[in-house]
Amino acid sequence: MNHAVFRKKRFQTPPKPFTSGYKLENYIIGNQVGKGSNAAVYEAAARFAKESDGQRSLLQLREEEEEEEEEEEGETDRSLTCCSLRNFPLAIKMMWNFGPSSSSEDILKSMSQELVPAGALALKQEKEQITLDGDFGVLPKRVSAHPNVITVYRAFTADVPLLPGALEEYPDVLPPRLNPNGLGNDCTLFLVMKNYPCTLRQYLEVSTPGGRQGALMVLQLLEGVDHLCRQGVAHRDLKSDNVLLELDSAGCPRLVITDFGCCLAQRNSSLQLPFKGPGVSRGGNPSLMAPEVITAVHGSDVMIDYSKADAWAVGAISYEIFGQRNPFYRSVGLESRSYEEKQLPPLPSGVPVAVQLVTRLLLRRNPSKRPSARVAADMLHLSLWGQEVLADQGSAGMRELVDWLLCQTAVVLLKGCRGPSGKSVEAELQRSFLSNLELEDLRSAVGFLLYGQRPAMILSA
Repeated sequence: MNHAVFRKKRFQTPPKPFTSGYKLENYIIGNQVGKGSNAAVYEAAARFAKESDGQRSLLQLREEEEEEEEEEEGETDRSLTCCSLRNFPLAIKMMWNFGPSSSSEDILKSMSQELVPAGALALKQEKEQITLDGDFGVLPKRVSAHPNVITVYRAFTADVPLLPGALEEYPDVLPPRLNPNGLGNDCTLFLVMKNYPCTLRQYLEVSTPGGRQGALMVLQLLEGVDHLCRQGVAHRDLKSDNVLLELDSAGCPRLVITDFGCCLAQRNSSLQLPFKGPGVSRGGNPSLMAPEVITAVHGSDVMIDYSKADAWAVGAISYEIFGQRNPFYRSVGLESRSYEEKQLPPLPSGVPVAVQLVTRLLLRRNPSKRPSARVAADMLHLSLWGQEVLADQGSAGMRELVDWLLCQTAVVLLKGCRGPSGKSVEAELQRSFLSNLELEDLRSAVGFLLYGQRPAMILSA
């Protein structure tokens, strides 16, 4: 693995809570760190935060640190060293606004999906009272914080500024006051989040995780997807570009799901979408839509079930994590609407057997034969930390299972936090497993691991 590009960019202390920051002028904005089809992302720092290192500005500090890194590392992997997380710990996402107006109320209504991962204080109190349309009811659906899901610290509307690279990289989305030929509105939505070193796709361009580390990465995606599913949210655009990454204090990648612009968020948590006509959006990238989503034919009584669609996408991303092309990208050849399971390419021989099994199961065409994200995550937890439960080829009973769970609980409590920066990835995953533990899911996980299916009863009572 190539860790050189992450030198000085390992685990970053989470930004300290702040009570201001509801205006764009509250932030110093640096270079662009990302751009998609709906937004641009810039590195940022809070003006109201204490500046460091004498009287030099945050921008000056950023430029000086980049010069030092360039002298020490040359131009190698400069694509991943585009910003200084020390001096720009935040990222600001500026949405494109082609909507009907520039009013704050209309913007929040039309872009309410972006607010799904917003924290409790993300919006000003008066903005919380705006009635939002769609599936969100009076307020946008919110998910609670999770180590593998992005948190939006602040969300506000403001006039679109002329940021670095705007005229060169996205001139058409600018308002006419900044570009006479621009088609955008004057005002748009801004989201403030933690700044991460890179996306999962960028990381995998320079690093190939080993077997155990790759298993931990797949497991984190499953934990994030399970957390969303439990709260009635389907991401619907899960891909390596929409996963952010940093290294924890031990050098293990921490993955965070981001970009909720295509998500389905429902109060009743059914994750079923009425598909009455062609105007209903199925979600994001068609290449990475689960078979039950891409093959759905609209009709008056048709419902698309998204409860296992994101888990299917994790199975496809697993190929990328272990150094192969995603089999469902157009350049590779398989199509989710028509592939046969026997056409799926094998993962490299060094990939743990349990991960290979989980990947194959997640990519089953029939969602009823596919494990949920929770069951798939439990399978990986068992393979990583519970081999003794599986050692007797299915004869393990409740006593053995309870003993193992008690040992896991003791390990997590004794391990606690590693270092001043926060929990290690492994400690977070073990905590997630224990906090979401359900016996039936665990039984299903054992059944899949031992028999490749979910028998009615694996563990004796």
